[in-house]
Amino acid sequence: MFAKQLTVFIENRTGRLSEVLNVLKENNINILSLSLADTTEYGLLRLMVDNAPLGKEKLSENGFSSLLSNVSIIKIPHKAGSLQELLKVIDDNGVNIEYMYGLSIESTDAYVVLKASNADKVDAILTENNIETISCDTLSKM
Repeated sequence: MFAKQLTVFIENRTGRLSEVLNVLKENNINILSLSLADTTEYGLLRLMVDNAPLGKEKLSENGFSSLLSNVSIIKIPHKAGSLQELLKVIDDNGVNIEYMYGLSIESTDAYVVLKASNADKVDAILTENNIETISCDTLSKM
């Protein structure tokens, strides 16, 4: 199962992140998780939101460059070694992990957002190994 991640390209300057978040707020788009990476000139803001297509549309209307990506939100046991075991399954199937970040959810389990070089193959790997994934809709209800 895929989830849609919204990635926004923003200039690395004071107030720009707040401007992005304000567009989402004004359009009642709820942020479920985020990751911000920066360089000296720009930032990559990766967001899990409750309505990624609307978020992209509204950000574009306000002059922000963004894209939607298929990612996997993966449930793993919250114990030592669980993440490495998950990554080994993916690595053993020859798929490169481009990036990942954790989600904070009130749960006894842990969740990670994972973007791979071949999203379809990862989805098949997760399914055949009975590794649970969730949708943004499920995430927004947690």
